Amino acid sequence: MLEDWVVMPTCLPLVLRRCHACASERFRANGKFRVNANHKLIDAWLLALCTVCGETTKLTVLERMNVRSVRPELLDRLHDNDPGLAAELLQDPVVRRRNRIALDWDDAWRLDTGGPDHLDREVSDVINVSVRFAARIPVRPVRLIAEGFGLSRAEVGRLITEGNLVSAIRLSGKLSGDFTFTLKR
Repeated sequence: MLEDWVVMPTCLPLVLRRCHACASERFRANGKFRVNANHKLIDAWLLALCTVCGETTKLTVLERMNVRSVRPELLDRLHDNDPGLAAELLQDPVVRRRNRIALDWDDAWRLDTGGPDHLDREVSDVINVSVRFAARIPVRPVRLIAEGFGLSRAEVGRLITEGNLVSAIRLSGKLSGDFTFTLKR
């Protein structure tokens, strides 16, 4: 039996960057953009608000680019404050590196297991699970497995140690890419 689980974002992650006004380190991106054109050059920023003082920070998306070199669809999405574009840009490693930011995905995702019927199976079942990520959300596989089966993380660790939970990938650490595992109950 193969089950499909999906790790889905529920909102934009918090942006980890130091606030110059209050020294907080968390900003909430709300999907708003600021676009500024100067003759043939264009700048664009994703705006984020400090979670403590409300100060705005600008995350550079485009910097001094020739307007003609920017795809018209991208310009439309920037002008429309497209929240999907904000999510895509926060996922982009180039944007994160340029702005020297990291993302905090705590409480910004959920695990969709397709329903509770996998918990009702016989104890002797072998369950194969394919985990897909709808976005590059770094999560510990042990946490996903514990949440998906309603177990404690210690119990999942014990299953790994006993060889009853196996995978081709290492289940310790964080993953943000698709993987599969087998649980022998």
